[in-house]
Amino acid sequence: MMAANCFSYISGITLLGMPAEIYVYGTQYWSVLIAILLMSIGCGVFFLPVFYKLQLNTSYEYLQLRFDRRVRLLGSFLYIISTLLYIPIVVYIPALAFSQVTGVNLHLVTPLVCLVCIFYTSLGGMKAVVWTDALQTILMFGGAIVVVVVGTVAVGGIDVVWRRSEMSERIEFFNMDPSPTVRHTFWNIAFGSFFGWITHISVNQGMVQRFLAMPSINKARIMLFIFCVGVMVIVSVSCYTGLLIYATYHDCDRVTTKIIHASDQLLPYFVMDVTGFIPGLPGLFMAGVFSAALSSMSTGLNSMAGVIFEDYIKPRLSGKVSEARASLMMKIICAAIGVFCVCMVFIVENLGGVLQVSGSLGGVTNGPMLGIFTLGMFFPWANSIGTFVGGVAGLLVMSWISFGTQAAIAAKLITFPKKPVSVAGCTHLYPDALSSIVDDPLLPVEVQ
Repeated sequence: MMAANCFSYISGITLLGMPAEIYVYGTQYWSVLIAILLMSIGCGVFFLPVFYKLQLNTSYEYLQLRFDRRVRLLGSFLYIISTLLYIPIVVYIPALAFSQVTGVNLHLVTPLVCLVCIFYTSLGGMKAVVWTDALQTILMFGGAIVVVVVGTVAVGGIDVVWRRSEMSERIEFFNMDPSPTVRHTFWNIAFGSFFGWITHISVNQGMVQRFLAMPSINKARIMLFIFCVGVMVIVSVSCYTGLLIYATYHDCDRVTTKIIHASDQLLPYFVMDVTGFIPGLPGLFMAGVFSAALSSMSTGLNSMAGVIFEDYIKPRLSGKVSEARASLMMKIICAAIGVFCVCMVFIVENLGGVLQVSGSLGGVTNGPMLGIFTLGMFFPWANSIGTFVGGVAGLLVMSWISFGTQAAIAAKLITFPKKPVSVAGCTHLYPDALSSIVDDPLLPVEVQ
């Protein structure tokens, strides 16, 4: 059950974002499996024993024990910022998929998703989160695998998928270009992603509290191993889905012809187009996407409410706080965060591909947070002043880089070369499709 609960960190970003990334930019991102494997080893060997031995309420209590309260508050502040930037993206994903499948306005779906999640998270607490995450994990894996199997049979088999992907130069695993300006290389995916993953799994409050709930450190390591295997499976399924979608539409790109408006809509469109004849399958897919989103959001809300209460509210309350009062306060915090996240969706939808946005915004806090924990655990001579100043400096520099990059991408000042697509086969399916194509030098169109 707890292992399934860990999969709450596999969100709709994985299910929808990764297929779109593979479709547009090729398979180099698939080498993130190396980063996930290294992350599980690093977490189990170095970070997990420290937290398990101390048995703290939050991972940020460690920073107060090692340094002082200022560093603890900095750590919890970084976590709050990280989660506030992450949850709106998670909420946006199922709303986008549901809008594509049903035609319902995206901004009508978003408040409903948040309302449902806030309801069961605030009323049921951690127990509700654990049970719903376990059920949602089954739906998430089941929906993704069924869609892949049906789609592969429809296109003609795995060999057809691989051959068409090779012909379009999408198969790429060892791009050794050392330039940091290249979107995907072996170095920035296999090793650069390691730091993001180990921050999320090793020092993030949402994951640490799950590891500490296990009866022994060996059981916690077994749960970590199951989590690692499960993540590698769902990431591989999602990456393969990107190739499958390309193989299906290799001669009629749906984005170029404006049949859909963004690459993140490829998978919902594919599900309706290729598997819609099977009663209930589109619904199963939607259940999987919503399950992934609700699972991630509920975990974030529950963990963030606990951190805000423990680190910022409880120390300022006089006397002992009853459980009923603490529970009421955390419910109010959950509701407030949910409202904020609904408002943030209006910004997220204008930032581009969800996988790119998630990685870029996550970098704002991942580096400083991992840095201060690493200093505490592995550098005995590090002091509180240096750690605090370094953490703040890291946050400011990474904010400048991340938000500046997003602004430059939105203004088309930064662009990335895309893999070639074709519209040669569109005319007999969509007679007016070619007339809607807009010339774009970044989206090479092969017309035969």
